[in-house]
Amino acid sequence: MTSQNKGTAQLTTAMVLSGTLGVFVVESGASPFNVVFFRVLFGALALGGYVLARGWLRDHGFTSRTLGLAVLGGVFIVFNWVFLFQSYENTSISVATVVYHTQPFYVVLLGALLFRERLTAAKAGWIGVAFAGLILVSGVTPGDFAGGGTYLLGLGQALLAALLYGLSTVVTKRISGVRPHLIALVQVLVGIPLLLPFADLGAMRGTGADWGWLVGLGIIHTGLMYVLMYAAYAQLPTAKIAVLAFTYPAVAMVMDWLVYGHHIGLVQALGVPLIVMASLKVTLAKAPRVVTPRTPSAPAGPSAPEPAGPTRR
Repeated sequence: MTSQNKGTAQLTTAMVLSGTLGVFVVESGASPFNVVFFRVLFGALALGGYVLARGWLRDHGFTSRTLGLAVLGGVFIVFNWVFLFQSYENTSISVATVVYHTQPFYVVLLGALLFRERLTAAKAGWIGVAFAGLILVSGVTPGDFAGGGTYLLGLGQALLAALLYGLSTVVTKRISGVRPHLIALVQVLVGIPLLLPFADLGAMRGTGADWGWLVGLGIIHTGLMYVLMYAAYAQLPTAKIAVLAFTYPAVAMVMDWLVYGHHIGLVQALGVPLIVMASLKVTLAKAPRVVTPRTPSAPAGPSAPEPAGPTRR
C-alpha cells in the first residue's frame, strides 16, 4: 500500500467515525455539558496514553506563548462542542452538522478581520454562495418563530459552535514546532477544570450501560480519530483532504436517518451542494499546502478537517 493510499484509508476511517459522533452523544442520554466533560476526561486519558507511549512529552516544543495559545484554543474548542451537542437536541444531527460545516468560511473571515489576511473577491463570492446554501438548509418557516423558537435556537447554537471552531483554528494556526497530538492533549486537559463547574455529576448516577457511549466518545472520537487524522494529514495533498472531509457530514446524515428516521427535506437538500462546492472552492484557493500543527474537532465534532488549518470535531 502506498503512503497516499494509506493516508486515504486513515482519513476516510476518521471521517466515518466522526459521522457517528452524533449518535454517541444522543444515545448517552447525558446533558451536553456532561457529555463534553466526560469526552475530554476519557479523551485526555486516551491521548495522554498514546503520547506517553510515543515518548513525545520529552522535547515537547512548547513555549509559554504557544502553550497559552493552545490553552486559549482549548477554551474555544470545548465550548464549541457544548453548543454543537445542544444543537443536536434542538434541531437534528443532520441539520446541525450541515450548518456546522460552515466552519471554513468563519476561518477565512476571522483571518481577514483579525490578521488582515487577504480576502479576494472570489472567496467573498463563494462565502456568499455558502450562506445562501445555509439559508436553504436551515429550512426555517414562519412556524419556527412560534412556540419558543427552539428550532431557531438550535440553528443559532450550530452557528455559534462553528464560529468558536473558527476562533480555535485561527489561534492554533499561530502555533509552530509542536506536535498536533500534544496541542490536542493540552486542549482536552483544559476542558476538565473548565467544564467541571457546569457538569452535573449527580445526574450520572444509575447511568449503567450508557457509560459505554461516553467512554467511546473519549477513546474512539477523541483518541483514535485524532491519531488517524494526524497520520493522514502528513501523507495527503490538500485537495484530497478537502474532498474526504465531506465524508463526515454525509455519514452523519445517513446515521441520523438510519437510527432516528430524520432526514432533510428537498429544499433543504438543495443547499447542501452549495455549501460543499463553496467550501472546496475556498479551501483549494489557498496557497500551496504547508504542513502545520492542527487542532483535533469535530467531529464534533463533532467538524471536517480543513487543510488550511487545525480542525477537530
